[in-house]
Amino acid sequence: MLNPKFFEDLSGKIAQVLAASPAADFEKNAKAMMSNAFSRLDLVTREEFDVQREVLSRSRQKLGELEARIASLEAKLAQRGPAEGS
Repeated sequence: MLNPKFFEDLSGKIAQVLAASPAADFEKNAKAMMSNAFSRLDLVTREEFDVQREVLSRSRQKLGELEARIASLEAKLAQRGPAEGS
């Protein structure tokens, strides 16, 4: 039978070896370099993008409402005629 404790110990030892290896340092350095490069690109997070998309959606909706209101007011003004509008 296979001993689960043996595999847990083996997994722990492998994790310790990898943590102390140059691969861990390479991963840290690569992440730092990529983070630095991305910060220079002036990117936004997904959360910031979603917030701005929602703001734009609300602005478009409000603009549509205002355009409809202006069209309605212009139609009412046109019905009154030029003499009454003065």
